Amino acid sequence: MPSARDFLSLVVFAHTVFALPFALLSAVLAAGGVPDGRTLLWILVAMVGARSAAMSFNRIVDRRIDAKNPRTARSEIPAGVVSPAAAALFCAGSAALFVLAAAQLNRLCLVLSPVALAIVLGYSYAKRVTPFAHLFLGLALAIAPVGAWVAVTGAFALPPVLLGFAVLFWVAGFDVIYSLQDEEFDRAEGLRSIPARFGAARALQIARLFHGATLVLLYAVFLAVSGGWLFGAAVVVAGLFLVRQHRLVSPGDLSRVDAAFFTANGWLSVAVFVLGAADVLLR
Repeated sequence: MPSARDFLSLVVFAHTVFALPFALLSAVLAAGGVPDGRTLLWILVAMVGARSAAMSFNRIVDRRIDAKNPRTARSEIPAGVVSPAAAALFCAGSAALFVLAAAQLNRLCLVLSPVALAIVLGYSYAKRVTPFAHLFLGLALAIAPVGAWVAVTGAFALPPVLLGFAVLFWVAGFDVIYSLQDEEFDRAEGLRSIPARFGAARALQIARLFHGATLVLLYAVFLAVSGGWLFGAAVVVAGLFLVRQHRLVSPGDLSRVDAAFFTANGWLSVAVFVLGAADVLLR
């Protein structure tokens, strides 16, 4: 019988640090301060539900591929720690939790919840279709700040869309870097990724372009919300972390991919949230 820890490991719960801070920043921007406790609670529940559904679904869909890949062969489903049936039940429960949270927020969130689920679940098939699946993953995380804004205001607006696109290119860029580890495996298995299609050197160039777009879009958010110096500092700090992760990895040295992937990006998202939210709260 899988434990709660097994399911948290299945969905790599620690990686929630990537999208959650941007969703919370969007909520703070939408509210012009701290959102009310009930709204904030259901945003958090929606985030956990959507991400858990997406990750468990991805593990189910990719279980045979993961079993062949030395990097993932010891993950929960290939290793027999969590059965596909148990993962499917967990996925269904997580998706239901997300829809419930959306219903508790407002009507627009509920109406859009099937669209959001289609995006976050659909990513699992993208690398079978296009080498630009990294952008699809970025889209799956990009809906978090847009959804958080809609949760607070019940409407769309320009700032969360710009922030969503910033997240899209940020995620796509670091996913390209992370997928360098599977370049040869993906090519041998007929899976599509930017490294498998273009090679490591050109993949890193594309990742830099994605991250350059991230900074431009973060600056556009700064302008759209009339940000102060703290928000400006958030954009600068994001740039420093992006430069840092690209300095950690080269086509001939992937030994520090984990530091580039998790550490640099985890700190980037937290720093942008803290500085951006402080900018709003201290006005």
